Amino acid sequence: MPDQMMVTRFAPSPTGPLHLGHAWSAIQAHDRARAGGGRFLLRIEDIDGARCRPEHIAGIIADLAWLGLSWDGPVLRQSDRAPVYQAALEQLQDRGLLYPCFCTRADIAARLSAPHAGPDGMIYPGVCRDLPRVERNARIGAELHAWRIDMARAAALAGPLDWVDARAGRMIADPLAHGDVVLARKDAPASYHLAVTIDDAAQGVTHVVRGADLFAATHVHRLLQALLGLPTPVYHHHALLLDAEGRRLAKRDGAPTLASLRAQGVEGAELAQMLRRGQLPIGIAAMTP
Repeated sequence: MPDQMMVTRFAPSPTGPLHLGHAWSAIQAHDRARAGGGRFLLRIEDIDGARCRPEHIAGIIADLAWLGLSWDGPVLRQSDRAPVYQAALEQLQDRGLLYPCFCTRADIAARLSAPHAGPDGMIYPGVCRDLPRVERNARIGAELHAWRIDMARAAALAGPLDWVDARAGRMIADPLAHGDVVLARKDAPASYHLAVTIDDAAQGVTHVVRGADLFAATHVHRLLQALLGLPTPVYHHHALLLDAEGRRLAKRDGAPTLASLRAQGVEGAELAQMLRRGQLPIGIAAMTP
């Protein structure tokens, strides 16, 4: 996209305070846009109403300002976009690419006598894929259900697909490796896969800069782009920061939060510069390749 202004984004979920791994990712996306004279956007991925909290949204805004990062235009919130996601789901449903799944996690575990692992964990065994239409229609109104994509049918319809990663080069999409992923469920109008694909297109994102832990998800996103007629950005999956145990930084593992560092008197702009130079703060052991 040589003649197109670069547009990147940082898209955290407000399910907890930001940590150093988030700072590293935000800086990567911010600096690439600024270096190219482009735009850096902020999106709040608050579609999971059960886990997202308003105070964490305020914390995200404060943390980015503390790091010295600024964004262009208004902040997009996924919680405002349910009708857009519903329209996309209906489009896929009308083409016979989705089916309702009534399985609980316990149901799925019971069926997986010889589970096959995919990039996102155990691959769904397709229990509900071939339910008779009469049974589906009767159960939809009475039982909680998710909507899964019939991956084999969708991949056959889309045909061969590829995408470009700035570090890995040209990749051949292999969405079948993920199985029939969920695109919507009872407590969220769209899954991460569907919402992020639609929102990147809606915001005109040309370069998706995000952690290497999301590399595999791009195979699914590339398929959804093809099915929904959306553009494909260039991807840059950057290295991850690791803690002293060699684990990627995560909220659940107590990764150092930016709020706690700020409370200790750390200067955010200085921390950002240190990360840009590749200097790792105390407690951060390494970066992934």
